[in-house]
Amino acid sequence: MIKLSEADNLEAYRQKRDFSKTSEHPGSAAANSKGSPRFSIQKHRSKRLHYDLRLEVGGVLRSWAVPKGPSLDTREKRLAIPTEDHPIEYIDFEGTIPEGEYGAGTVIVWDIGTYENTTRADGKEVRIAEALERGHATFILSGEKLRGGYALTRTGRGKDERWILVKMKDEFAKAGEDVLEGKPNSALTGRSLAEVEEEGRAA
Repeated sequence: MIKLSEADNLEAYRQKRDFSKTSEHPGSAAANSKGSPRFSIQKHRSKRLHYDLRLEVGGVLRSWAVPKGPSLDTREKRLAIPTEDHPIEYIDFEGTIPEGEYGAGTVIVWDIGTYENTTRADGKEVRIAEALERGHATFILSGEKLRGGYALTRTGRGKDERWILVKMKDEFAKAGEDVLEGKPNSALTGRSLAEVEEEGRAA
């Protein structure tokens, strides 16, 4: 299982990257944001198109690769594969990671916003870090595209660690609507993956 990280524990992230070649942020002495914690979902076309869910927790971005992306349909169970913690500064990263580098490909911020932890056990609130350590967390997203409740549940441990991301029943749930297809571009700049890739070639 990927352990919860302290704010300055980004060793796994840094070891995978050559920051003289990639424009990704190396990270600094990260601190939590003022106000509500933030989240982002980055659309990433590398070997395969996928979506990276990132939640601000304890001064880093806890991260999961979601191959099929998030859904608005409560019936859809989306696989979420845990990855290394990322620095807070990565939350709004867009650009092209060069060939030969880890995760080579193009990234846009598909959605971004804040979230509210709603995890409870025995009638009491459970901190998000503890909830993730236990293997089940619920939270309300307030993003540009995604809103309302979601749940993350761990289904395995060790090398087989996997999580499931599901939309919870509320007024923002929409059966049969494909938000990924309907709103494909960056929530920050309106750019498509192809546009960012082309800009990277021209740079």
